[in-house]
Order: sequence, then structure tokens, then C-alpha cells
Amino acid sequence: MSRLARPTNDRVIGGVCAALARRFGTSATTMRVIFLLSCLLPGPQFLLYIALWILLPSEDKAQPAW
Repeated sequence: MSRLARPTNDRVIGGVCAALARRFGTSATTMRVIFLLSCLLPGPQFLLYIALWILLPSEDKAQPAW
């Protein structure tokens, strides 16, 4: 299982959508569209994105899972 980390490439803002796309096996563009569509619904999507941006390590700083 791959570790959830924000990639150093394919970032648009923070790399959160790219990290989630890699984890769930979809394209980053698809994940970004899903996120943008979810923002049309009521809920804390934007706050969740910011929280993941802060909590997810960057790929270059992530420790390898031995």
C-alpha cells in the first residue's frame, strides 16, 4: 500500500488532489473536478482541503515506510 504524501510534481495548489488521486488510482484531473463539484454542495470541503494540505507530508520530506 502506498503512503499518502503530496507529490513534488503534478501540483496545482498544494498537491492534495494529486495525492488523493494517486492513492485511489485515478487521474489528478478527475480528482480536481470531483473536488470542484463537491464545493457546490454544502459542507467543509475547503477546510478539509486546507487541513490535508497542512497534515499530509510532502513527498520529498516523507519518510519511507520500511
